[in-house]
This record gives sequence, C-alpha cells and structure tokens, in this order.
Amino acid sequence: MSRSINKEKLLKSLRLPIIGAPLFIVSTPKLVIEQCKSGIIGAFPALNARKEDELESWLERISDELESFKSNNPEKKVAPYAVNQIVHQSNTRLKIDVEMCVKYKVPIVITSLRPPGEVVEAIHSYGGLVFHDVINMRHAQKAISQGVDGIIAVCAGAGGHAGTISPFALIKEIKEIFDGFVILSGSMSSGRDVLAAECIGADLAYMGTRFIATKEANAVDEYKDMIIDSDADDIVYSSLFTGIHGSYLKGSIIKSGIDPETLELGDKNTMNFDSNEAKAKAWKDIWGAGQGVGSMKDIPNVSDLVDEIEHDYNSTKTKISSK
Repeated sequence: MSRSINKEKLLKSLRLPIIGAPLFIVSTPKLVIEQCKSGIIGAFPALNARKEDELESWLERISDELESFKSNNPEKKVAPYAVNQIVHQSNTRLKIDVEMCVKYKVPIVITSLRPPGEVVEAIHSYGGLVFHDVINMRHAQKAISQGVDGIIAVCAGAGGHAGTISPFALIKEIKEIFDGFVILSGSMSSGRDVLAAECIGADLAYMGTRFIATKEANAVDEYKDMIIDSDADDIVYSSLFTGIHGSYLKGSIIKSGIDPETLELGDKNTMNFDSNEAKAKAWKDIWGAGQGVGSMKDIPNVSDLVDEIEHDYNSTKTKISSK
C-alpha cells in the first residue's frame, strides 16, 4: 500500500486530524479509549504500564473495548490507537514491548529519541505505521532514512521533551524531503489551532497538554489545576530533570523545593528509562506542560472537549471561507 493511500485511509477514519500525545504517567487506557471513541488518535507510552505483563493487559483492554464500541456504534468514527516506544539504550524493555505491539498489531507506534530502524521493520511486518518524534532536520533525516511513515515535528512551545524551532520553519523543511505523514506538536489546544497546523502543511495536530486537564487523565488534581491557573510565562525550559531539554510547569519546580531561576544543565548521559525512581522525579513531581496552558480554563470530559474542538474547528473554517 502506497504512502498516499495510507494517509488518505487514516485521515478519513478520524473525526478530527488530532493525535492525543502520549504522556508519561498521565496516559492510561481510560484516557486513550475515550480519545479514540471521540474520533481522535489516543496514545500512551509503553513504559506507563509499569510491568511487562501489564502492557499486554492494556493492549487487550484497549483493543477489545474499541472493537466493541465500533460494533455498537457503526455510525461513529472510532480512531485507531498508538503506543509510544522509547528507543534508548537504557530502555531494557524495548524488544519485549515491541514484540507485544506486533502480537496485538498496534495500528501506530510512536518512537522517540533514537533512530527507530529495528522498530520500523517489526511494525511494518503486519502493516502498522511508525511515527517518529524530531526536534530538528538532522533527526528527521535519520528517521526518514530508516523508513518511518510519519515525522512528528516537536516545535517551540511543546510540552515535555521539546525543541525550539518555529513550526513555520521545521514543517516546511520536512515537507521538502518527505511525503509521509507530517505531524505538528507545539502549543495547540483549540480547533483553530488544528486548522492552522493544516494550513502550514501538517497532516495531523499533536495535542498533549490540553488532555492532561481532562477528567479521564491519570494526573493528580493539583497538576490539572496548575495547568488551568498557568500561562506561557509559567513554562520553564530545562534539561536538568531528564538530561534532555523539556518544558515544565514552574509551579511544580518550586513545589519540589527547586529554584526555577537557577537551574543547571542536565547530563543526557545520565538519562535512564529503566529507572522508575528517576522517571517519577521527572514526571510525577516535575510536571510537563506546553506554552499553550494560558488558553486552558476548565477540566472537561474528553468527549466534551473534542466536541468543543470540533465546533471551533468548523466555525473557524467557515469564517475563513466566507471572507
């Protein structure tokens, strides 16, 4: 099947061209299932399932519940789901977790950090898609050379591990050399943001922070409240916590007894995705969020949020076409 047919088929299966980004700790089957039932791609990091056998139970639950919902609601668009795999030498579960994705024929696998050649081969064996996170063209070129189906441009303003390049620059450069899926990440929370992403050439919007502030998200209430009480000036960009630069809520840094004004540089060589303790510090205590927090004012159900995004998307499109 050609890339153009793959792209058309996936986009037609969605209610809106959105991926709910995989969020450490926050994304669990409850959130992913509601996102997919609402017609957008839901995703979770494989490492959120803290044990290997738990990942299988998560995949089984998501697959079964979505198939049941499709059968009972044939008129609705039910989106596929995605699993995020961290391609890093410290992730000793990678091989086993990828094998589990092959067993359950996970529709989309999102890879992060390192070129994902071995993952691409495994996921393509049953017709699955592989999307890869990048923050610059060097990373994009490596992933493209290894056969990925999509590039996620993690641009300035994105939450969690993020880059600093403007989407107006990075999206254009990626599309000059790549005809697969191009996905944009960075500060999107509304339907008009999704439409804007399409206008500059993205096929899909990658929306993470907005879904932390939902009822189904596996985040403590204080985290959700801090998101809706914050604005762009409350986002701190630092490499201290994981060794890779990322965007975090200033309030969570202060709450952890750290001065956000005097953060040291982190050492990427100390990054360890096999350490539960290290990850808990980075994501359980120091909370990731993107610069779009200033537009988030409530904590709705996922279904209500997607309704709101769809209304904004369609009304904005109508306003533009009528000018």
